[in-house]
Amino acid sequence: MSEGTGALAELLAAGGVMVLSGAGISTESGIPDYRGPSGSLTRHTPMTYQTFTGDPAARRRYWARSYVGWRAMTRAVPNSGHHAVAHLQRRGLVAGIVTQNVDGLHQAGGAQTVVELHGSLHQVICLSCGDSSSREELDQRLTRANPQFGARATAINPDGDVELGEEEVNGFRMVGCRSCEGGVLKPDVVFFGETVPAERVRECYALVERARLLLVLGSSLTVMSGRRFVLHAAKLGIPVAIVNQGPTRGDTYAALAVDAPLGTVLPELVRLVDARTAVTGPP
Repeated sequence: MSEGTGALAELLAAGGVMVLSGAGISTESGIPDYRGPSGSLTRHTPMTYQTFTGDPAARRRYWARSYVGWRAMTRAVPNSGHHAVAHLQRRGLVAGIVTQNVDGLHQAGGAQTVVELHGSLHQVICLSCGDSSSREELDQRLTRANPQFGARATAINPDGDVELGEEEVNGFRMVGCRSCEGGVLKPDVVFFGETVPAERVRECYALVERARLLLVLGSSLTVMSGRRFVLHAAKLGIPVAIVNQGPTRGDTYAALAVDAPLGTVLPELVRLVDARTAVTGPP
């Protein structure tokens, strides 16, 4: 048992938990995080909103890489951490889930009513007319437009793209929006340098305010996008618990921090919580 796991199980057994998850919960599904032990920032600079919207060549590069990466993303399956969160939610102990991830693995693992803070790679929007469509549909269109495109993924990045050579990128054909006949398409995710929709932020703050405990899973909390909810909980006197590999920028606000792989800790937490609630009854 990891140090602190027993104490964390006791906190979870009381219910009213809001989960805030980051890329670290998906690493065991084959999707690396940005800053942890498998962090991709050492070899990959994420696309920014300003570059995507202002540079047609950068958009082509993004979509070529993302087209290849999409196949790896669709092969990723939920791991024991995702299943553990869904289990705790079904038990009525987790009252809200906010994820900074764009991979959809919480929902694939059985979780319900997940707030996707940074959007979802499974949806595409048109920057010209605002139309929304599925990534599956776009993938079919891109496949028809690029019948000879044979590049393969080597290493997937958290935002769903891969590294490709310039010669492969230059041969990739783009497609535009069907609704407005040519509008610029963008994955419905919040790029670096882009603002999270205000209504979504308010929804997350409301979940924090109703929680008995804020549980952070697999996030270094380096950027304010997620860290602000920890700061809000601390300001309101709501306990914060963190499970992550390595230090986080929220550790000073945490009543409890467990430094261990989520795939090890979360199944153990489920076992301990189930044992406690079987004795004491539901919260």
